[in-house]
Amino acid sequence: MSADILFVGSLIVGVGPAIVTAAEDDNAIVVDCTGMTVVPAVVDTVALAGGRGRRSEYVATLTPGNTTDFLVVPDELAADVPSAVATLMSRPEQVRALVAAGRPVLWAGTAAPGRTTAPEAGIPAAPDLPGSPRVGVWIDRKDFLHQELTADGRYDETRGGRPHAYQGRFWIDGLNTPIA
Repeated sequence: MSADILFVGSLIVGVGPAIVTAAEDDNAIVVDCTGMTVVPAVVDTVALAGGRGRRSEYVATLTPGNTTDFLVVPDELAADVPSAVATLMSRPEQVRALVAAGRPVLWAGTAAPGRTTAPEAGIPAAPDLPGSPRVGVWIDRKDFLHQELTADGRYDETRGGRPHAYQGRFWIDGLNTPIA
């Protein structure tokens, strides 16, 4: 892409060549993308993997009026969207810019001051939930799908009579918040 991205706050204002001079207007920021590949930072991985014929309507695109969620990496590290994302994950020092909702997260390969921190990796510890109305077994009307949530935070699913077809963990955020 031989263009620049101009944004004000959380909105993309312009995408095109030689828009650097517009940066002085309305506290705008310009990202010089010469020799760089720009991709939306919100990626529809299901569509990208061929799991859906069209992209989700909630996935960002790089057009004026949309939210500023984008990633800028050198062309040689971004043959396509997956390789651009892989660069972000494996070589963040090579990232020219990562902007989320108008706020730089990475800028010129370093963490931007005041950026939010990533959530802790892993599965949160599930509290014991005995007596909770959210624990139990649910069976669909055709008796094909059985879903069980256990008090120790485990999920077990039976499909078409095949026990343990899917197993995992679950947790409930805001457990003390009343459900309307």
